[in-house]
Amino acid sequence: MRKRRYLRQSAACLLALACANAMATPSPYSTMIVFGDSLADAGQFPDPDGAPGTSQRYTNRNPDGTFAPVSSMLLGGYLGIAPGDLNASTSPVNAALGIPDGNNWATGGYRTDQIFESITGESLVVIPPGNPGEGTVLRQRPGYLAGGRLADPNALYYLTGGGNDFLQGLVTSPAAAATSATQLAASAQALQQAGARYIMVWLLPDLGLTPALNGTPLQGASSQLSALFNQALVSQLARIDAQIIPLNIPLLFQEAIASPSLFGLASDQNLLQTCYSGNGCTQNPVYGANGSNQDASKLLFNDSVHPTIAGQRMIADYGYSILSAPWELTLLPEMAHGTLRAHQDELRNQWQADWQAVGQWQAIVAAGGQKLDIDSQRSSASADGHGYNLTVGGSYRLDQDWRIGIAGGVYRQKLEAGARDSDYRLNSYLATVFAQFNHDRWWADAALTGGRLDYDDLQRTFALGPNDRSEKGDTDGNVLAVSARLGFDLAAPGSDWSLSPFVSADYARIEVDGYSEKGMRATALTFDDQKRDSRRLGAGLQGKYRVAPATLLFGEVAHEHEFEDDTQDLTTHLNSLPANDFTLTGYTPQSNLNRVSLGLSQTVAPGVALRGSYNWRKSDELTQQGVNLALSLEF
Repeated sequence: MRKRRYLRQSAACLLALACANAMATPSPYSTMIVFGDSLADAGQFPDPDGAPGTSQRYTNRNPDGTFAPVSSMLLGGYLGIAPGDLNASTSPVNAALGIPDGNNWATGGYRTDQIFESITGESLVVIPPGNPGEGTVLRQRPGYLAGGRLADPNALYYLTGGGNDFLQGLVTSPAAAATSATQLAASAQALQQAGARYIMVWLLPDLGLTPALNGTPLQGASSQLSALFNQALVSQLARIDAQIIPLNIPLLFQEAIASPSLFGLASDQNLLQTCYSGNGCTQNPVYGANGSNQDASKLLFNDSVHPTIAGQRMIADYGYSILSAPWELTLLPEMAHGTLRAHQDELRNQWQADWQAVGQWQAIVAAGGQKLDIDSQRSSASADGHGYNLTVGGSYRLDQDWRIGIAGGVYRQKLEAGARDSDYRLNSYLATVFAQFNHDRWWADAALTGGRLDYDDLQRTFALGPNDRSEKGDTDGNVLAVSARLGFDLAAPGSDWSLSPFVSADYARIEVDGYSEKGMRATALTFDDQKRDSRRLGAGLQGKYRVAPATLLFGEVAHEHEFEDDTQDLTTHLNSLPANDFTLTGYTPQSNLNRVSLGLSQTVAPGVALRGSYNWRKSDELTQQGVNLALSLEF
């Protein structure tokens, strides 16, 4: 979009602001590359009202003379993109100062055909229509893909456009709106054909809700044509073979207008017919640049068409909430794996205790708690979890060599993930049948576990402006696991001590059903089914020592290798745009795992024993700890 008055910002301040908003988060993208118009322009034009060597951008000027960042700058900061990459691509000011060009090709005044040209042909910084010196080319250079260049497949591409087609009089009919949308989609198509995989695309804001047109006779027609533009754009984007991530900007802005206080905006002001700067619209008398309580963050528009820092931050937060969702949601299977591991640890501790006599039963009841810590990865969030459980079961001694049994467990687990402590809760109901073999010095055990997963309270929380927003849902799942071990006791039968090297094999499959977050807000998402397999081989050492006739110490240490260690992908879509799904990366299982368990079994009466144990397992980015207290009774 165009603006008749240029705004000012120094490069140093721009980077400081972008970095100030950066968060210590996953960074799955190699860089961020931006195309579009003034809504994402990082500073292509010199600032005629500022000091020499400064550039303008199309949002509010701060009281100290610096310039607020646009959404592409903020989002890049959140993602940890190198600050230099966020600079303008074709700035004559930066070229004169010897500052390297960045990856932001968005330029104020660009129409959709010019956006396409900046990708495939030539990037021109040309003074847009309606401004002094219009048509003057200030700098030009080959476009991003010019000369057969390939796109970076690991970059995030950010695309805006369409507004200037309207404001420069090219869109006056439904057919023209569709043509303009097709041209913008062609930019995404060109990037995809050159190798781009992740492309975030704005839907056009409702131009009828901007101060330039709101309340005028053109409001209704502008809103209708904006909607037709978006309808055509969404249809075209759905056909592109890339991960196209749409931003439903018009819906987001409608929500802000309907509930301004939730977005930190003034609830007692006309947000659609007043602005901050007074350029092309009525300056707000309270929060405007010359108002009684100057504060751009209380207003949605800086001028007749461009958002203030409040609007820019809202959009950046919105985009980040979508990108970061898989970083958290792919941890749902890991919650279930944590529950399964805790269940298996409890059984293994019980198996190390003394066997009952041939033909007798042994009943157990156990309670415990677990703690799970997951560090952030390149494409997954950090998380802290805790839970508790109750396990009951029993075993029967068939003969001298064999024991069989069954056990069931109920587990309650909570996981807090991400920068805003999203809250995910899981109830697990597990059942296991097992068999043990012990002959002379050889021993073995095997178990089959199945269960149901009930994710009854999933609350994804993220920043949206100055406040947090949560999207809620629930889903189900299931678990199936098989485990087996084979060991050899180095001690002679009947010794007070035992030391057994062993090998192990484990398989587990976790399935989490897809679900939709409740409602149709711009930020609500639908997630596809998830499946997470685990195939592990391990080796370890198991030991026990009878301290006294009624007291047994036991423990084991093991190392396991995970063969299913591919990064997990998650397919999702906005509830408001169900036909436009995309797949993003999430959690990566670790290849190697170490685990240790220690326990004490105390016989308190004939056939009655009390057992306590501690379990610890650790990979590079996952730590799980658990404690259990169990009572066994022979009969």
